[in-house]
Amino acid sequence: MPSLISFRRRIATVTSIRKITKAQQMVAASKLRRAQEAAEAARPYAEKMRAVIANVAEGVRGQAGAPRLLSGTGKDDVHLVIVATADRGLCGAFNTNIVRLAKQCIEVLLKDGRQVKILCVGRKGRDQLRRLYGPMILETIDFLGKKHIGFTDAAAIARKVLEMFDRGEFDVATIVFSRFKSVMSQVPTAQQLIPAPMEEGEAGGVQRQYEYEPDEGEILTALLPRNVSVQIFRALLENVAGEFGAKMSAMDSATRNAGDVIDKLTLQYNRTRQAMITKELIEIISGAEAL
Repeated sequence: MPSLISFRRRIATVTSIRKITKAQQMVAASKLRRAQEAAEAARPYAEKMRAVIANVAEGVRGQAGAPRLLSGTGKDDVHLVIVATADRGLCGAFNTNIVRLAKQCIEVLLKDGRQVKILCVGRKGRDQLRRLYGPMILETIDFLGKKHIGFTDAAAIARKVLEMFDRGEFDVATIVFSRFKSVMSQVPTAQQLIPAPMEEGEAGGVQRQYEYEPDEGEILTALLPRNVSVQIFRALLENVAGEFGAKMSAMDSATRNAGDVIDKLTLQYNRTRQAMITKELIEIISGAEAL
C-alpha cells in the first residue's frame, strides 16, 4: 500500500499540472476569437480570388500563351506537398489529423509512381513525417517566436514555392492544412495550388460577365502568383484558428481529467490515513488489555 507521503506528492504534482492546463486553456481561449475572425475574414477574399481566376482563365486555358501557373508544365511526374501544421503540441489530435491526410496523399502519389517532395510549415509536421519520409523533406519553415502570422510570412513561402516551380523542380503543388469549422471541429483539407485548379462547373459552365483590360493573359500573369500567396495565407490563418480551438478543447479536457484524478487520489489518501489510524488504535487497545 502506498504511503501517505507518496499520495501527498502525487496530489501536489497533479494539482500543478491542472494549474498549467487551466492556464493553457485560458490563453488559447483569449487568442481564439481574434484568430477565428482573421480566418473567417480571409475566406471570402481567397474564394473570390479563385473565382476571378477561373473566370478570366476561360479565355486562355488551352492556348499556347497561357501562363504556366495555370496550364502547368504538361507533366504530372513530380509533386510538391506542403504540410502546414503547428509548431507546438498540447492541441489534441490537431497536428496528427493533418499529417494523417498528408500521408494518405503521399502514399497515393507514390503508388501511382510519382516523385514526391515535402515542404513542412510547422515543426510538428516535420517531427511526424521525417521517420517515414525523411529524404523527401526539403525544408522546414517554423514561426516560433512570432506572435502573429502576417501576409508577408505567407508571401515568403509562396516566393520560395514559385522559385522552385520556375526552376522546374516540381509539376504540381498541393497544400495540406486544417480548415477551422468550430472549437470542437477542424477539417483536414488538401488544396491544389499549382497549377491553379478550375472548380467543377466553372470551366465552360459560367458566362463571363466582364470584359477585361488589359487582356486575360496579362491579368493572369499578375494574379496567379498573388493567388498562391493568398491561398497559403488563408491556410496558415485557418491553421492558427484550428490550433487554438483544438488546444482550448484539449486543455479543458485535461483540466477536468486532472480534477478527477485529484478526487480519486484524495479519496485513496483519506482511506489509507483512516486505515492507519484504525490500526494504531487497535494496537494501543490491544497493548492496554495485555497489561
